[in-house]
Amino acid sequence: MPDTPELPEANAPKSAAPVQDAPVGNWVDLFAPEATRPYLRLSRADRPIGAWLLYIPCLWGVCLAMLSSGSASFADLWIAVGCGLGAFLMRGAGCTWNDISDRNFDGLVERTKSRPIPSGQVSVRGALIWMVAQVAISALILFSFPLPAIILGIVALVPVAIYPFAKRFTWWPQVFLGIAFNWGALVAYVAHTGVIDGAVIALYLAGITWTLFYDTIYAHQDKEDDAMIGIKSTALLFGDRTRIALRYFLMTTVGLMGLAVILATAPRENLLLLVVALGGPWALGWHLAWQMRLFDGDDVSMCLRLFRSNREAGLLPVLFFAACLFL
Repeated sequence: MPDTPELPEANAPKSAAPVQDAPVGNWVDLFAPEATRPYLRLSRADRPIGAWLLYIPCLWGVCLAMLSSGSASFADLWIAVGCGLGAFLMRGAGCTWNDISDRNFDGLVERTKSRPIPSGQVSVRGALIWMVAQVAISALILFSFPLPAIILGIVALVPVAIYPFAKRFTWWPQVFLGIAFNWGALVAYVAHTGVIDGAVIALYLAGITWTLFYDTIYAHQDKEDDAMIGIKSTALLFGDRTRIALRYFLMTTVGLMGLAVILATAPRENLLLLVVALGGPWALGWHLAWQMRLFDGDDVSMCLRLFRSNREAGLLPVLFFAACLFL
């Protein structure tokens, strides 16, 4: 791996241009107080898709738990709301940690060189303080959950800490991202049921393969820069065979989520419930198939568009699972 120069940490400007790959006219650039913009950009608040992708598995988990138990309460509403707040904060903390860890690489990649640390908007010390603040607020939310969910939430910090370094030693960093990003499915499910069973394990694994699908598409944006500086990814691993890999990820995601639905609803012995719930993985599969059909690894704008479309893709099972609560 080539040596890379240290990037400036001091004398950061009070304000700077928006991050290159952020949506034009996002709320941070338009409405946030000027002094907070670099830190909100560091947390990717100007690009909320990551928070959605962290939150959606939580919704899968709590919905599947309610399907399994056949009961719902106001406590489940707090699980959903608390996980949403926690997803926003922990996504911000994770992105902050990722940028601290990658500060000597991001300045060498066209898409990331405008991020707050490599561009000098935020110092490493300031970023560390910001990260700790986000984790602390997240912890307050987590501690309102039952003890088994609290323990799982604390354990989640391990894959979050490892992920930024994974691309330096494996071609499969997306697996580590999937482990971290879908942990909320376990937390939300356990917060309702108090146990980890086969249904939520299958759901969790489905989330990991879904992450492999969308983040392989995302990684194609940086494949040339990544190859130049020695960073690994599934986009580089698969290359021209990416579409074949996406097909396997799609089938595995749908199969595992279908298994999770069957295991969760089997004790209910309600055929209509099972059929409607299986509509979730079916609809998700069709959306992923649409993404796969449009995928072009050399079209950066298309890769970003398809990646962002996974918010809608992930919410499709939530709609079907939620409908089952009325059956």
